[in-house]
Amino acid sequence: MITTRFAPSPTGYLHIGGLRTALFSWLWARKNRGEFLLRIEDTDLSRNSDEALEAILKAFDWVGMSYDGDAIYQSKRFDIYKKYIDQLLEEGKAYKCYMSKDELTVLREEQMSKGERTRYDGRYRDFNGTPPEGVEPVIRIKAPQEGNIIFNDGVKGEITIASTEVDDFVIARTGGVPTYNFVVAIDDALMNLTDVIRGDDHLYNTPKQIVVYEALGFEIPNFYHVAMINNEQGKKLSKRDGATDVMEYKTLGYLPEALLNFLVRLGWSHGDQEIFSIDEMIELFEPKNINRSSSNYNLDKLLWLNAHYIKNMPNEQLAIRLKEYSIEVEGHDKLELLLDATKERGKTLVELASQINLIMNAPTEYNPKNVKKAFKGEAKNILADFAMMLKEWERPLHTPPEYHAVIDNFVKSKEIGFGKIGMPLRVSLLGSMTGSGLDEIMAIIGVEETISRIERAIEFVGSVTPTTNI
Repeated sequence: MITTRFAPSPTGYLHIGGLRTALFSWLWARKNRGEFLLRIEDTDLSRNSDEALEAILKAFDWVGMSYDGDAIYQSKRFDIYKKYIDQLLEEGKAYKCYMSKDELTVLREEQMSKGERTRYDGRYRDFNGTPPEGVEPVIRIKAPQEGNIIFNDGVKGEITIASTEVDDFVIARTGGVPTYNFVVAIDDALMNLTDVIRGDDHLYNTPKQIVVYEALGFEIPNFYHVAMINNEQGKKLSKRDGATDVMEYKTLGYLPEALLNFLVRLGWSHGDQEIFSIDEMIELFEPKNINRSSSNYNLDKLLWLNAHYIKNMPNEQLAIRLKEYSIEVEGHDKLELLLDATKERGKTLVELASQINLIMNAPTEYNPKNVKKAFKGEAKNILADFAMMLKEWERPLHTPPEYHAVIDNFVKSKEIGFGKIGMPLRVSLLGSMTGSGLDEIMAIIGVEETISRIERAIEFVGSVTPTTNI
């Protein structure tokens, strides 16, 4: 059975690079009807944040990436790590190193002066003497001193590292606190992971973890190291570019479906297909098709995808999503018309909510520049006459085509261009020069509210008397 994991550290929020790694791992497990596990790497007790942990769990819930079983917390597994450290010591595969910090500093300076790579020189590897006083030892594992460490990376191909490149690294600090590469290897093995998909910043941790696997006789999983996400200029992604808390994307009005679709295409492809449902991602995803090269973050692409998902989401579902943006339109008698009229203009749920608010709430103020542009010449009189026509219109007015007929009739009878009524009417209805179609707006708010908004706008600009009865 394929078993994958995602292992965030609760020292910071989950960002999109981490979410993409989690997505790839989740898709591969779900495709193979396997297990996707969540492990919280919280051994750094001084830096852990409950707030960050909560945000990570909320992000998983928001995007709908459920994990199997309970989350595993490394902070609750110190006894397990100690057991394996003791085992390696007893078997002679690890040892206590009494090298002081000063000695280590001197060693590194000597190596650097010779142009050598800084590394531990193994001076306590076979030490049998009397330990120096006042030095609390660390525990180092005995790394192989000959040959190569070879593993096949599912993305990058065969990786060969000379054993001499991996020194006897520390697996437990002073006080017995286990180190990252040690606990990761232990947990991955005990969680029966078959496939580890992670960022390629971990590529050179892999040889060290393989040393631990082999020392303890654990089966080595398949590794896939995914290239980083860069900004649009090909440089390291910063918070300004989009490397922000995943939940911030929700605040900004992105749909989780759009964000996952965006992320799956950052480093993976299936032909020229751009739009993927979750089911299609699961069906088509293959980690061997992950690109070796880095991907570039593209905000325009994300906005395009988000707009696509907004436009194609059933209005009943969209109404539910909008509740989190203070829009209560579920059950509204003009729900279909309202959302059809606005969702073409909203690339995010925040923009969509703004468009809906423009229609549903009468303007309380009018932009002076818009008023100056829209209310030129006879604009107030034209508006008053249009309101009069609405009052005296004999046929029912419910749908956009019916309201459009009123506008057409008015323009023809007054022998004016559409702009003469269009601009002042739009400012009257919305307080803005932009927005949905005038016929759609009037059909949504109705005749009485349309007339009320026109009269309020006329009053704002100055009182007028209709020139004619139409």
